[in-house]
Amino acid sequence: MESMGKLKRTHYLNQLTIADKGREVVLMGWVLRRRDHGGVIFIDLRDRYGITQVVFNPEVNPEVHAKAHGLRSEWVIAVRGTVSPRPEGMTNEKLVTGEIEVMVDELKILNQSRTPPFPLDEDVEVSENLRLKYRYLDLRKPEMAANLIMRHKACQAARSFLNDRSFLEIETPVLTRSTPEGARDYLVPSRVNPGRFYALPQSPQLFKQLLMVAGMDRYYQIVKCFRDEDLRADRQPEFTQIDMEMSFVDEEDMFETGEGLMRSLFAATRGIDIKTPFARMTYDEAMARYGTDRPDTRFGLELVDLTGTVKDCGFKVFRDVADKGGMIKSINARGCAGFSRKDLDVLTEYVGNFGAKGLAWVKVKEGGEWQSPIAKFFTDEERAAMAEKLGAEPGDLLFFVADRPQVVHAALAELRLELGRRLGMMKEDEFNLVWITGFPLLEYDHEEKRHTAVHHPFTAPREEDMDLLESDPGRVRSRAYDLVMNGIEIGGGSIRIHRKDMQDRVFRVLGIGEEEAREKFSFLLEALELGAPPHGGMAFGLDRLMMLLCGRDTIRDVIAFPKTQKASCPMTEAPSSVSRRQLTELSLRPDWDLNP
Repeated sequence: MESMGKLKRTHYLNQLTIADKGREVVLMGWVLRRRDHGGVIFIDLRDRYGITQVVFNPEVNPEVHAKAHGLRSEWVIAVRGTVSPRPEGMTNEKLVTGEIEVMVDELKILNQSRTPPFPLDEDVEVSENLRLKYRYLDLRKPEMAANLIMRHKACQAARSFLNDRSFLEIETPVLTRSTPEGARDYLVPSRVNPGRFYALPQSPQLFKQLLMVAGMDRYYQIVKCFRDEDLRADRQPEFTQIDMEMSFVDEEDMFETGEGLMRSLFAATRGIDIKTPFARMTYDEAMARYGTDRPDTRFGLELVDLTGTVKDCGFKVFRDVADKGGMIKSINARGCAGFSRKDLDVLTEYVGNFGAKGLAWVKVKEGGEWQSPIAKFFTDEERAAMAEKLGAEPGDLLFFVADRPQVVHAALAELRLELGRRLGMMKEDEFNLVWITGFPLLEYDHEEKRHTAVHHPFTAPREEDMDLLESDPGRVRSRAYDLVMNGIEIGGGSIRIHRKDMQDRVFRVLGIGEEEAREKFSFLLEALELGAPPHGGMAFGLDRLMMLLCGRDTIRDVIAFPKTQKASCPMTEAPSSVSRRQLTELSLRPDWDLNP
């Protein structure tokens, strides 16, 4: 191998144009492709900026040409040469540098590479595990590098926007105490305090509230958070938030700030001017129309409640569900009456994954005739009433689910998305953003036989619902808000509780007694008695947001070194075993085999 010697890179590999004709340049990068055309060797040289073609001609420099014969893919080289126009008819309009090539006078081989485990210059299917094992190679691909570059631009745009609005970027602790009110914590044993543990933060929630008590007024942080939970395509054990908190604000202030931040991010990353203000929808409306509090509003296929229409019908399944306080809802898949029986069976099986015991369907034929196994159970009047509510026309396909409201909403919400995918209704270049408001403050956990917080126990209840807190807590609405884009929650927050008496009331309703509250949250409760201002905040999931902006299907494609769905890293083989000595130092006594 050779050193760079006195060679200094003069240009990146996306910079040279025909205007540089005749200039001597020094380029450095990786060999992407090598082609030998009648003795002349062509190399596509690549760095993260782009590609430049370099040429080794035996008539220009026989010694360098001979040396170039040994070059292989992913070798690291430096070349010195002269910029020349490409021969007529040989330009590449796909490249910024496509009009020129560099005739090489000097070549230095800085490092060799064995054959990569997968090709980097071809669009071939590679298992995700292999990509993650050799992530540093995967990131050499232009599309993967572009994702990280876009993520960088988003972070810079966020900082610029918030800095211009008097926010302070303040770091909060990574080692803190466990407050298991949400997902499971990642725990870190303390060596100097045997038998005690830190927790990695699920969010900077309490610290950012304390910063408001401290008078910092406007805080933000692009921060790592940790949750030990089951993973999906849009989850990781460690993830990044754009986190913020503001004093003396209400919901309107938070909406304006969140919308301004999103406008900045879209402009910086995609060059899109998204329109504000964003749409708003209450939790109840979202559940009624879409069956979910994360609605994809790019397309219709909305849910229609038919419970009152069919509660006395001749179809026993519908009638029994209505009698037991259940719900019957339907989706009109317009123009889909051509679905085959196999299609219908597949969709029936699909909704079964979300708790539905069945999926009834009706094909509307010419003249309004119904083709369906359940058609005979309805009178003409009942069919007409259902068709009117659904806006059914010949060629439409009607789907029905009857069950408890939770099951109906879950099944039809997922069916709606599946139909949207099948019918091509989800346009990747369309971004619909909507604020969801009016969430319930609490929900009842039947296993634990107590109420739990829908968001977190520091969210303020709506003032008009405070009298219901002890008498009917399930009806209390919160001052929380989520921002949903294309059916994915990308952020959310709330106006916080800023008085100790109200925080005490919420803790009591949650079954958190005075002693437990003092043990877990004494520092917060003391702060609320020492001049806490009204405040609110929000956090945006940077990984999910970048997944959408980059048009990817998983957040792993927009994180430099992600974990697998089993929370492991194939590259570093983390998590790993540790020595017994390390565990002994931490006062841990394991009962499994470990390294000596």
